[in-house]
Amino acid sequence: EYGIKSFVYRARRPFDPEKLQRFINTSWPGVIRAKGHFWLATRPSWVGELSQAGALVKTEAIGFWWTDIPEAHHPQDAGWRAHMNALWHPHFGDRRQEIVFIGAAMDEAAIRAALEGCLVGASDEDEPDWNGFRALKDPFPQWNREVH
Repeated sequence: EYGIKSFVYRARRPFDPEKLQRFINTSWPGVIRAKGHFWLATRPSWVGELSQAGALVKTEAIGFWWTDIPEAHHPQDAGWRAHMNALWHPHFGDRRQEIVFIGAAMDEAAIRAALEGCLVGASDEDEPDWNGFRALKDPFPQWNREVH
């Protein structure tokens, strides 16, 4: 109804920070709302959150990927473990891109292609080049770990 539709963009490889920043700075015709989490190649431990409403797009750190948290601190709940096992990737752990786009008359193919162009590496099966990732330019503000 009302021509509103949604889709979820998912990928396992990390984003090149400069390319993602360029994508964020472009207009997304037809997109009313977007929200989800992402990872930057230069920040492998951090979960980033993207939140867009209208013309405003915000990104921030929301925590750490489970793959970077000592297993002794993981929840012991069987349901949680089953969920994580389904998400786990041999190279990336639980790191992934997962962003939902909601809108009317969105060009889903163009948005997906633009985001695919922001990924580093040739495929999800490639061993990550962690040293090469560190050499990428990163225009995002610094994310700091808060001590409570």
